[in-house]
Amino acid sequence: MGSVERIVPCPVCKKPAEPRSRNTTFPFCSDRCRRIDLGRWFGEEYRVPSPPAEGEEQPPAPDDASER
Repeated sequence: MGSVERIVPCPVCKKPAEPRSRNTTFPFCSDRCRRIDLGRWFGEEYRVPSPPAEGEEQPPAPDDASER
């Protein structure tokens, strides 16, 4: 069975992004959106979760009711 190429929403602007075979900026719809996403990584708007370092406290979960 052959692979089906689907048009997916761009993670930045939500416009349709053409499949990788027709779009060198996939999964983004354009180079502009690709650069916006890269800038967000450089600006630390995105973070990859990791366990706290030794001696570092873990922040409370966003839904922690004890902080209310």
